[in-house]
Amino acid sequence: MAKIEKGLLYTEDHEWLKLDGEYGYVGLSDFAQHQLGDIVYIELPEVDDEFEAGESLGSVESVKTAADINTPVGGVVVEVNEDLDAEPEKVNADPYGAWIVKIKVADSSEADALMSDEEYEKFSEEA
Repeated sequence: MAKIEKGLLYTEDHEWLKLDGEYGYVGLSDFAQHQLGDIVYIELPEVDDEFEAGESLGSVESVKTAADINTPVGGVVVEVNEDLDAEPEKVNADPYGAWIVKIKVADSSEADALMSDEEYEKFSEEA
């Protein structure tokens, strides 16, 4: 069973969001990395790129497939996890430690549409 980090918010596409004041960290859930298999490449956005909630901010490629990474909330990218350029497999090893981007959240009320860890646990069990 996939590990679900408490206190985070989740999307139906298996991204997680950790809010920290006006900023948010975005990553892929343990469920997502299990489904993808061994991750070999992550396409990261540029700092200052702006995204609407639900928009693709990059992609992830594994030995099995490729998938978009969608932002749970809209905002501007203020930092990317450049460690993932050289070591994308960090997402497999520690999906909740290997955040992908840090964004300045445009409208924090968009987070209200995301699932709590309890809701996500039920959702991922049915997936």
